Amino acid sequence: MRTGSRRATSKICTHCCSLGIHGSLVSRGTRPGCWLPTRRPGGVAGRKLPLIRRCHDGSWLSVIGGRPVQIIEARISITTTGGHHTSDYRLITTLLDPHRYPAADLAELYHQRWEIETTYLELKSTILGGRVLRARTPDGIDQEIHALLIVYQVSRTAMVDATDSRPGVDPDRASFTTALNAARDQVVQAAGVIADTVIDLVGVIGEHVLANLLPDRRIRTKPA
Repeated sequence: MRTGSRRATSKICTHCCSLGIHGSLVSRGTRPGCWLPTRRPGGVAGRKLPLIRRCHDGSWLSVIGGRPVQIIEARISITTTGGHHTSDYRLITTLLDPHRYPAADLAELYHQRWEIETTYLELKSTILGGRVLRARTPDGIDQEIHALLIVYQVSRTAMVDATDSRPGVDPDRASFTTALNAARDQVVQAAGVIADTVIDLVGVIGEHVLANLLPDRRIRTKPA
């Protein structure tokens, strides 16, 4: 969940799988607030689970491995230039309050799980350039990883500020590579290090982002 309104969905865990999960993963490998979408059939997705209580939004409460879960069965349809695609999904979540986390909202968020793969790519390839971490000690590795995450988050914040300044621009059209290169140039050239009296939320990085917007993102029907 990277940009715009997706900030509000940060509580939903991205540890999810498309081919089925085991009950032991739910009971031992998850924490409250985890979201585990699965395709049917396969693994727990095709298992007959006990019905504890039905909720007003059509979801129902069950238990897996001793842990209470909410089951959301959804038929997700997507229309793309390649045609119409429909698949059945069973979403299993430890978010148990259907009023705070409506089934329809969680089902709509299903495709956002792909965003984490884009984040991994940007960290490993765009920032690191395919290089390995240089540190040789646990403390050094921890420090280096935190530095990478800070650079990533600051770049993403600049991208959101830039796209928010232009109504109607989808945050997904902002180029992370453009933002990173603009930030790198600012540091190397020591440009703009003295803040003006006027606070510019877009700034130099944002100007580069808005000048190099990507095309509208293609709708994907399968995980990357």
